[in-house]
Amino acid sequence: MKLQKLISRLAQKHPRKIDLTLNRTFSLLKKLGNPQDNLKTVISVVGTNSKYSICQSLKAILNQANYKCNLYLSPHLQSYTERFVYNDKEINQEVLINLLEDIEKTLGDDQATLFEILTCAYLKYCEEFKENITLIEAGLFHQFDSTNVFKKNLASIIGSIGMDHLQWIKNKTIDGIIHEKTVNLLNSNIFVNKQDNIEIRFKIENALKNNQSKKYFFGKDFNILKAENSFIKYEDSEGLIILPEPNVLGDHQLTNISTSIAIAKKLFNIKDQDIKKGITKINLKGRLQEINYGKLKKLVGSNRLICDGGHNINSSKAIADWVKQQNQDVHIIIGMMKDKNHQGFIECFKDKVKSITLINIPNQEGSISKEDFKNKLNKFKEKINLSNSIEESIQSMNNYQNNICLITGSLYLVGEVLNLN
Repeated sequence: MKLQKLISRLAQKHPRKIDLTLNRTFSLLKKLGNPQDNLKTVISVVGTNSKYSICQSLKAILNQANYKCNLYLSPHLQSYTERFVYNDKEINQEVLINLLEDIEKTLGDDQATLFEILTCAYLKYCEEFKENITLIEAGLFHQFDSTNVFKKNLASIIGSIGMDHLQWIKNKTIDGIIHEKTVNLLNSNIFVNKQDNIEIRFKIENALKNNQSKKYFFGKDFNILKAENSFIKYEDSEGLIILPEPNVLGDHQLTNISTSIAIAKKLFNIKDQDIKKGITKINLKGRLQEINYGKLKKLVGSNRLICDGGHNINSSKAIADWVKQQNQDVHIIIGMMKDKNHQGFIECFKDKVKSITLINIPNQEGSISKEDFKNKLNKFKEKINLSNSIEESIQSMNNYQNNICLITGSLYLVGEVLNLN
């Protein structure tokens, strides 16, 4: 409760939730002694999707090879402490409260958005673990994001790029989004994850033509494929590695893992054996995460309960591809924010799911009501149900046996699901 009150107070330090500029961030960092300049090994991660999954898979491989990591992630699912990972451990809540109170004092009467304050706080405390590898996930785009404050880094990773958060940029096209995410990437090493289509990859290549970094592209410089007997094959210029199946769901995660492997091999010379073990220890919350325990598992009965915070078209395509591969009937429970492409998201599941249950996302003023959501989905009316709560919608699955219940549409919704469990 104390942390949430502090967060609420810090959120009042600027009249707008998002105000894209780096001036306030650099001003606060200067007051803090520019801690970002003291970090030894920084890897910046940008993109619309896959940032979190790439960070976690790379961390798992590096940890297996005895490297220590710091991670800055956003948004969180259950607690702000999830965003602050140092020495491979989530920050203690009391430590975070003390840290943020110190930052609040340093900020004084100056303005800053909450994300800017959190980023500066993260970087300040990161000085205590400056010898570690620090993975920094961008918040919104990159050009004016408060994570874009480094003079040098070891590498930048470009995750999959798609159409999302268009209200914050003038050029509301894929070219505009690519520009925002790539224009200020540092000259070091750049690794580009698999894109939704080859045209986007070509656009990224063109956007980076004046960047002097060494560049590595999925499908061009490294690749990954499914092999027989649940094994997978990773291939690059150095040869082929036969890998065990990783401990995550979804074929799209294989491409995220391949980007992490490319980085581990090219920049850290990680041994094949550490890669093989590392990819079986990846911890992904809210990304096709199966709930195998707790109250909600009891509510769902003999059915499987899966949750994924995907909320844009690219993510819905990836989730729908996984759904298509299942040998069980799949029922989706979905809640979304108002500013998303609701019809486009649901369209990806056409003819792939048995039923669709719409719910309101608890504690989110910016979410679309289930009634308004239903009015947008005329094509699916025969499959649509409305439910009053997460628990009620999950419990309705008791009408089935050995089916899959998939909760999706928002990271905020998945956070509420995990809190209930």
